[in-house]
Amino acid sequence: MRITKENTIGLIIDIQDKLFPVMWEKKVLLKNCKILISGLSELKIALIASQQYSKGLGETLSEIKSLLPNFTFIEKRDFSCCDEPIFLEELKQLNAKNVIICGIESHVCVLQTAIDLKEVGYNPIVVMDCVSSRTKENMELAKERFRFEGVMMTSYESILFELTRSSVATEFRAISKLVK
Repeated sequence: MRITKENTIGLIIDIQDKLFPVMWEKKVLLKNCKILISGLSELKIALIASQQYSKGLGETLSEIKSLLPNFTFIEKRDFSCCDEPIFLEELKQLNAKNVIICGIESHVCVLQTAIDLKEVGYNPIVVMDCVSSRTKENMELAKERFRFEGVMMTSYESILFELTRSSVATEFRAISKLVK
């Protein structure tokens, strides 16, 4: 299945002040997420952000917020974004079919959201170099579960070029510059 810009949105799950510092390979995670988010923005793909219990886990990292003009987020207490009715309503309003996912933690909120998205008829695409957990082992377990559940996995470079489609696309130069 080819993923196109039409009917595609990006989802940034819980990249928050108190969660992020304990993530495995957090510097690489932040660098990669910034590239993905910038690329999706360049391609004019709508982005949704979630925050898990902001009172306890803090705000979305300023480095991520700064990439999103008019930053807003969906507050959640359940691990899956799909358990938040506002999230599902926003997907409907955006006419989404494909949901490109980055964020934390891969084996909890990312996993449960991806499974639930698939269950209700969306196509979740987990960008594996843009998700993390506290341990490498939990990352590996999440990957196995994605495979078992039939959830698509990719890298930021692969998905950005797939969405760009051609070297003659107006966004190609900007995307190419981001991934180098």
